[in-house]
Parts: sequence; structure tokens; C-alpha cells
Amino acid sequence: MGGFLKRLVPKRFRKEGAVIPVVRLQGAIMAGGSQFRPTLNLAAVAPVLDKAFAYKDAPAVAVSINSPGGSPVQSRLIFQRIRDLAAEKDKRVLVFVEDVAASGGYMIALAGDEIFADPSSIVGSIGVVSGGFGFPELLRKIGVERRVYTAGENKAILDPFRPEREEDIEHLKSLQLEIHKVFIDMVKTRRGPRLADDPALFSGLFWTGGRGVALGLVDGLADMRSELKRRYGEKARPELVSSPKGLFGRRMPGVGGGLSSGLGERIGSAGVAEVAALAEEKALWARYGLSG
Repeated sequence: MGGFLKRLVPKRFRKEGAVIPVVRLQGAIMAGGSQFRPTLNLAAVAPVLDKAFAYKDAPAVAVSINSPGGSPVQSRLIFQRIRDLAAEKDKRVLVFVEDVAASGGYMIALAGDEIFADPSSIVGSIGVVSGGFGFPELLRKIGVERRVYTAGENKAILDPFRPEREEDIEHLKSLQLEIHKVFIDMVKTRRGPRLADDPALFSGLFWTGGRGVALGLVDGLADMRSELKRRYGEKARPELVSSPKGLFGRRMPGVGGGLSSGLGERIGSAGVAEVAALAEEKALWARYGLSG
């Protein structure tokens, strides 16, 4: 129970053992989202994090992560909110990786004072990727002419309906390098001397949890319940912090609760615009040999 309600119960009736609030973060990291496309972003995560760090007597907050990554901006915002609350409430943060914490998912995991994973978890992918499609040849074949009018010579940069320009690609790569440097600096700041001296560490490769320990990306191999009991005693109790319910009684997607519904089921229920977004999310999971 929460700190306020717990104080209302006579001490002799209270359960013994530390209660550790648990926040479960599941899904691709993207701004927006809907019931058909549950995603992780600061707007969805912030209320649950506030509830978890409000447990006055809890010695730590446990965060379970299962994410293939996504928006670097939202990833860093979630990371920063966790660190700000940890400092404000003087709580230790323990992160536990489920199937995957890669790319932006690993960026969020860096908010942990310690990171634990399963031997078969996927971690890492410290890099930046951009993708898209080009259709200029298709338009030519079907007799469609692309017309674009801009104020500003670079306003239509990387237009998928026009041939690629080398200068556009170079500009995109320069942006990727800047974002990659931010990611690398975060890893070095948070993991410090624990990191192995391996040139592949920041190449975008990903590894199992076992290899992640050797590389210094992960502190140990453990499941949440066992580690919390080992650390805080056999009577320690993890308590899942659920997200607030929305207008129609649905909980905020991607945070707390159980797994979101499968992508196949969600694609069958979504509209055309949602299908494209869901396909993008499926591609994120598939990169690590997983399906959402």
C-alpha cells in the first residue's frame, strides 16, 4: 500500500519487510501514441514515476525495462526524470532488463544506479539510425510528376519522392554523429570505469546480458524478485505501481500493468495511419530478433 494509507494502519497489523515500488516500462519509445499504438514517452511515464518515488519508506525504486528503443529525445527525457526524482527523494534506482533494453531502451536503463539482466536479455546498440523509403522511380513509371514549392533551398531535404542528394545525406549524418556523441557521453558518465576497453562498445552492436556484464554495460545477472530479497531481506515485497486510468478506464499504455497486446492484433484493429506506425514499431523489435 502507499505511504499515506500505510500510516493509517496500526503498526501491529502492518506487513513486515521493505516494500519496493516497481515501474514497468514496455514498448517502443515515441512521442504520442494511442490505444492501437502504445508507446513510451515522458507524458505517459511521468505520473507513474512520481507515484513510485513518493513511497516514503522505500529504500529504492525498481524499474523493469523491455524496449527496443526509438526517439532519442523521449529516451533522454525519461532518463533525466528518473535521475531528478532519485536525487530529490534520495532513492536508489535498480534497473532490471527483460527481453531487451537496446538503443533508447538502454539509454533509459542508464538511469539505474545498478543494471541487472537475464543472461539471454539483449542490451546495448549504442548508436543512431535513420530509415526511410525512396519512390522517384515508381512515380516516373506510373506517370506522376512530383511538384514541390519551398521558401528556403533546403526545405525539402530528404524528400522521399525526389532523388537523393549527397549534401542531404551528409547533413543527416552530421546530425546522427551529434546525437551519437550525446549517447556515448551519457554511457561514459553513468558507467564510468565499469566499461570495458572495447572498440565495438559504441559501434551500434548489441549483446546478450551475459556479454553485457563483461563489457560493463550491466552490473549483474539476476531477476528482480530474487535480487530485491537478497538485498533487502526475504520479507522484501516488490509492489507494481500502475499507471492512472484514462477517460474510458484504460490505463496509460506502455507503463505498469502487463504486456501490451500483440502487434498483429493491434494492426488488425488500427486504421491506415496507425498501420504504418505499427509497422515501424515492429521493425524496431525485429532488429533484435524479437516481435512485439
